[in-house]
Amino acid sequence: MSSPTGPASGLPVRMPRPRQSGRHRRPEPAAAPEGAPALVLAVPGVPSAAIRSLAEEVVSIARSELPGLEAVIGFLDGDDAEYPALATVLASADALRTQRYQLAVAAGREVSAPTGPAAVVVPLLAGPDSALMRQVRQAVMDSGNTAELTEVLGPHPLLAEALHVRLSEAGLARADRARLFTVATAADGIILATVGGEEAVQAAGITGMLLAARLAVPVMAAALDQEGSIASIAEQLRGSGSVQLALAPYLIGPELAEGLLDEASKEAGCSAAEPLGAYPAIGRLVLSQYMATLGIPPQSQGAPSL
Repeated sequence: MSSPTGPASGLPVRMPRPRQSGRHRRPEPAAAPEGAPALVLAVPGVPSAAIRSLAEEVVSIARSELPGLEAVIGFLDGDDAEYPALATVLASADALRTQRYQLAVAAGREVSAPTGPAAVVVPLLAGPDSALMRQVRQAVMDSGNTAELTEVLGPHPLLAEALHVRLSEAGLARADRARLFTVATAADGIILATVGGEEAVQAAGITGMLLAARLAVPVMAAALDQEGSIASIAEQLRGSGSVQLALAPYLIGPELAEGLLDEASKEAGCSAAEPLGAYPAIGRLVLSQYMATLGIPPQSQGAPSL
């Protein structure tokens, strides 16, 4: 038995850890405000089980960072059966908000009528793509403009980190520049491949500069959907002294047409890393766009830097 002053047996008792004070105290995790709009992830490309799995993982990361977040997935080319179309998901979000309000009123609760957007739409795109963004905007308009649309995820330093990781996973870059070891297949020139035309290439170039600083090798952006762009950049890099090139997709994955990356790899005569996929930074950036739209203060995220 225990006494008011401690355990009678003399065994140690685990006590709650005191809350850290001062400027090094970890911030309390934020939570989604009550009645906050749903986060709707707008997923491009032809829907498939693999793409849905990727999108679900991205959404799961966002939910883990913001407890209480309501997050759903809408496909730009969805069929409303297995893969819900974005416009349908937005209409459902608006209807659900109205239904919740009506139920609250019927239960006698004092609640205000819903105002503002019923959803915040975040495109699952690393960089700008005018054709895909037109589709997203059209879906928002078709839903009755009850949703607010954010910008794409990049450029951003976290995307440079994700690119670095994907290159290191493929054996095309060292995982950590500070460690004194080499990778025999490490590239000395990187082609940052994107889609979306010249605007996308320019935006990718900003993240490319951050990646070049991490790897200490030249990085140049090129468009997978522009004929000759990949070959031209490969020629420029080799002309400037790079011998061993690597292709780094500045793409999450769903927006990448099947076979396009393999063709570009052959065109450049080099190996390619995998697309960014559901790297944790993607989920964090999706959430960051949502929180910025609603004015929720960002939380400090200690993502490891390679």
